[in-house]
Amino acid sequence: MIRGTTKLIAHLGYPTESFKAPMIYNPYFEREGIDAVVVPMGCKADDYPAFLRLFFRLSNAHGALITMPHKVTTTGLVDEVQTTAAIAGACNAVRLDADGRLVGDMFDGEGFVRGVLGKGRVLKGARALVVGAGGVGSAIAASLAKAGVAALGLFDSHAPLANGLADRLRKHYPELVVTVGSNDPAGFEIVVNATPLGMKAGDALPMDVARIAPSAFVGEVVMKQEITPFLAAVRARGCAFQIGVDMLFEQIPGYLEFFGFPTTTSEDLRSVAQLGYEETRS
Repeated sequence: MIRGTTKLIAHLGYPTESFKAPMIYNPYFEREGIDAVVVPMGCKADDYPAFLRLFFRLSNAHGALITMPHKVTTTGLVDEVQTTAAIAGACNAVRLDADGRLVGDMFDGEGFVRGVLGKGRVLKGARALVVGAGGVGSAIAASLAKAGVAALGLFDSHAPLANGLADRLRKHYPELVVTVGSNDPAGFEIVVNATPLGMKAGDALPMDVARIAPSAFVGEVVMKQEITPFLAAVRARGCAFQIGVDMLFEQIPGYLEFFGFPTTTSEDLRSVAQLGYEETRS
């Protein structure tokens, strides 16, 4: 039930059709009696800088979840950028502090890494490829570096994004071997699609799946459906994989702490979520 006392958390992005977070947060808030609600708000890129500040002028605005295409832009709109977000060059969460300052942080990468480790994969010393160096790809790369991978390959169709991310990684992780410019997954133990490819019917695959080793672990960020065309292809090769929504579940406990709400485990969140996927995980 939304009341006059309800704290608003905006879920800002465009388009909103594939948003999954409201179906996870809101059932949890209802069960726990937390007077807050996550509301999808479709905001186009040109309108976003003005709208973000305007939203936080509402007296019942508490925070915002940020998704495509606004994660990178957000770093220049908040008053304080936390360390992980600074390395990633993107924010996916903004809160309003008591002093009226907007604080931005990034949880995509931590959620992704926690999910991979929870599935028993070893990241320390591994070779990882991240295809897509926008907000989510940068965050995953930053957290993979933090987790101790030995080598990190980066690719983006817009080369300056990958080059900028590589520079930030080298600054903070000078021992990390960073290569840029190829989406060839051969030789990598961890392979990540961090592009939007798969959100629209007929999208090309983000890389040549035939070049992925069957022993590799593959991650997906697209959440429009559970088994994307990319994951269907890597599953056919025998690869272990992580679906896009796993990253979301694993990062939400950190989000809840960031917003000052009672937190829980990813397993508990799965038990209350109402995602309504037509497909089932195999």
